[in-house]
Amino acid sequence: MTIQEMLFREAEKNGFSDVEVYFEKKEVFGCKVYKGEIDQYEIAEDGGLSFRGKIDGKMGYAYTEKLDEASISFLIRNARENAEVLNDEEGEELFPGSGHYEQGNFYSESLESVSIAEKIEFIKEVERELLAFDPRIQPTDYCMIRNESVTRTLSNNKGLHVRDRLNFLYAYVEAIVKEGEEIKTAFEFTVTKDFNEMNAKALAKRAAESAIAQLGSRSIENKHYPVLLRNDAAANLLAVYSVNFSAEEAQAGKSPLHDKGGKAIASGKVTIVDDPFLGGGVGCRTFDSEGVATRKLTVVKSGILQTLLHNQKTAKKSGTETTGHANKQSYKSAIKVGPSNFYIEPSSKEFEELLGGMDEGVLITELSGLHSGTNAISGDFSVAANGFYVKDGKVQYPVNLMTIAGNFYDMMAGVEEVGSDLIFPLSPVGSPSILVRSLSVTVE
Repeated sequence: MTIQEMLFREAEKNGFSDVEVYFEKKEVFGCKVYKGEIDQYEIAEDGGLSFRGKIDGKMGYAYTEKLDEASISFLIRNARENAEVLNDEEGEELFPGSGHYEQGNFYSESLESVSIAEKIEFIKEVERELLAFDPRIQPTDYCMIRNESVTRTLSNNKGLHVRDRLNFLYAYVEAIVKEGEEIKTAFEFTVTKDFNEMNAKALAKRAAESAIAQLGSRSIENKHYPVLLRNDAAANLLAVYSVNFSAEEAQAGKSPLHDKGGKAIASGKVTIVDDPFLGGGVGCRTFDSEGVATRKLTVVKSGILQTLLHNQKTAKKSGTETTGHANKQSYKSAIKVGPSNFYIEPSSKEFEELLGGMDEGVLITELSGLHSGTNAISGDFSVAANGFYVKDGKVQYPVNLMTIAGNFYDMMAGVEEVGSDLIFPLSPVGSPSILVRSLSVTVE
């Protein structure tokens, strides 16, 4: 008899009616190099089991890292105590399973066969190529490679049993360039499921050129400009506000989208989707954390809000159906609402076409201070930015450190063009480049 079978049997003996087990295992390899030597090194395996069960009409939770018989009584006792103190007015229910689960190919066997030595040599080559690119490039303490693999299994006594696996590898490098007293930095990354697609020289070249391009920065007039947010900057800003598309946040009064269903919340150029089967996405999944089959969902269509993201509890409260967005950050977490691969749908317009359409404006390539400088509820933001002054459709010169300010929802309403260059900057939230009608730009 398996641990799961014993746990289900003992839980039912102890008065639990509905019982569920969620198992998660995460394997990680990471390595950071500095001046040709390994600076940090990590091989880790983290995992555990969470138990959810209903007793006396209330749902209780417990989890453990120890997968043995001795943990069974611990889980049952803690879940019972947890149920006694939790307020479960909505009445959580276990899900018996969907009629069909689309099968996704999120796991690469070939990626797992790449040796540690090969991965280390790759990131050392990135550093060598970076330092050899230009004598102004300085040694960086942020040159790393990381491989993650996650296995999830969810079972309950209502007949549900689902499992999926996901893995990916990424390399991340910071380029530092120094000319006289001026120092500039730039970050570049690559994510893949195919190690043979990785190109150390190309990654180093992108980082070096991005940093060098910022040398010789100048001031510009403080005013409102049309702004082209490069794909990674746009994605990072969208990530901050993506939480507002959660029905859980809306029902708690923390999202301004709570009453916007069927209304325009963005320009007609903007369509936002959540796609758990997106090729290469880091948030892929065949089922959510309640076992509901996932599917591609259009959240915003041509500027009109179609739906918020729901789990079973929020759907019941809203009188609708779950969208398959129950989410656990880990086996230790309670079930919340969260996206899979959430992004602004790209168009066919190349980046150069967006840039070429600007008479005068600012290209933003990097944002910082996103959490301290943003208000998720009001949508207001004021954040530090790096970028370039644009005139007559061409980049003229880099601009000194800027602050861009505005309101996220006003900005989305002012999106004039969307690019084709969709990117996910090491996050399940992505975006192509977007051209925005006007934002306040202040140069320090």
